[in-house]
Amino acid sequence: MNPARRRAIFRRLAEANPEPTTELEYSTPFELLIAVVLSAHTTDRSVNAATSKLFPVANTPQALVELGVDGLRPYLKAVGLYNAKARNVVDLSRLLLERHGGNVPCEREALEALPGVGRKTANVILNIVCGQPTIAVDTHIFRVANRTGLAPGKTPLAVEEALLEVTPRAYLLNAHHWLLLHGRYVCTARLPACPRCIIRDLCEYPNKTPPKLLPAAARSELPRERPSAGRRRRPPPADV
Repeated sequence: MNPARRRAIFRRLAEANPEPTTELEYSTPFELLIAVVLSAHTTDRSVNAATSKLFPVANTPQALVELGVDGLRPYLKAVGLYNAKARNVVDLSRLLLERHGGNVPCEREALEALPGVGRKTANVILNIVCGQPTIAVDTHIFRVANRTGLAPGKTPLAVEEALLEVTPRAYLLNAHHWLLLHGRYVCTARLPACPRCIIRDLCEYPNKTPPKLLPAAARSELPRERPSAGRRRRPPPADV
């Protein structure tokens, strides 16, 4: 895929959703960190259901340490692997208090040293909280990057590195949100909604879904990729 086509893809995604953001619900950097850790192998909806009950009770490192693993488990039963995640959340809260004064750090090494925090989670925090142009490659972004020809790669890290290299700088800060939402709601795994895709003429996927295969309810044209969740984000990038 050539640079002009890549730029056109991001320009259209930006026009459709000028202020993309995570669908995880949070009000502080620490709440976002906990939500992202809980989201591994789990839907955002399940995480939001759990944190809507948890955060009014405990939403700081100190409060979660005091709650403890046994006290935390009941709040996380809607979340996959909740036993292991409960331990990680309490342990990372303790380390934040011991090493960072209870604050969420903006250094990759410090983030990845926390229990339950891998490269993808660190990238989310570095991007949303710290304003760094990182790309957290999940299954949706991995699929979109490979299927469209935008940034093919055999591993998430390879796709991340390719996206960082080929994404126009003006779009880099919000790129992972646009690609994730596009993969979640349009370029889906089983049956991509190609007939209503806003980048279908730019995508290099050879086996596009014909209109007749889409369910009737999915054939209508979408005005945008996905409504913004209302969180504070940066202004849309200029097309430069």
